[in-house]
Amino acid sequence: MRIPEPTFEPALWHRRFCAITPWLALSGDLDTTVASNAERQLTEWVDNGVTHIVDLRGEWNDDEFVAEYSPLVSYHWLGTHDSGGHQTDEWYEDGLEVYRSVRAADGCAMVHCHMGINRGPSMGFRWLLEAGLDPVEALDLIRGARPIAGIIYANSALDHFHRTTGVDAAVAAAQHEAMREWFRNDTVDVSWVISRVRQAESY
Repeated sequence: MRIPEPTFEPALWHRRFCAITPWLALSGDLDTTVASNAERQLTEWVDNGVTHIVDLRGEWNDDEFVAEYSPLVSYHWLGTHDSGGHQTDEWYEDGLEVYRSVRAADGCAMVHCHMGINRGPSMGFRWLLEAGLDPVEALDLIRGARPIAGIIYANSALDHFHRTTGVDAAVAAAQHEAMREWFRNDTVDVSWVISRVRQAESY
């Protein structure tokens, strides 16, 4: 189990830019409640090479804000729920369409949801699988760069990868077991992390 440092504060990671690969970054959303904050974040993203934004929040989108302040950035709204369980195949397919565009353009995508805990990291995980990474290697990359990542939709992401790429059944079973073992040994208290971020947002 990953034990947080005594001074670990999830809220400090909410909107932190987390580079996963040269073509993938994760974060929470733009703080558009304070326009100057959002402008500063967007500038940071662009300065770090972001050419595409994939916004996974079903509850909101920043289409107009990004168009006004960074019109050269390609913005994609793939809003979905954050209710636990599974995400749809269509959601992953839409995400992979953007992934292919990013890689073809030699670009970099900021993939984000509201807090950068579940939806964003889970889509990022699916992208890493598509890029050929082993599931455990992909999880290590995400959690190492973004320690508040819960990645609770990883199971549906791996299922989608197996179904759409024709992975051998024995290999698929072994990968699922390795992923379950990873989550048993490298846990994040998602409820606590969310509560700390929400508490900070309320001030």
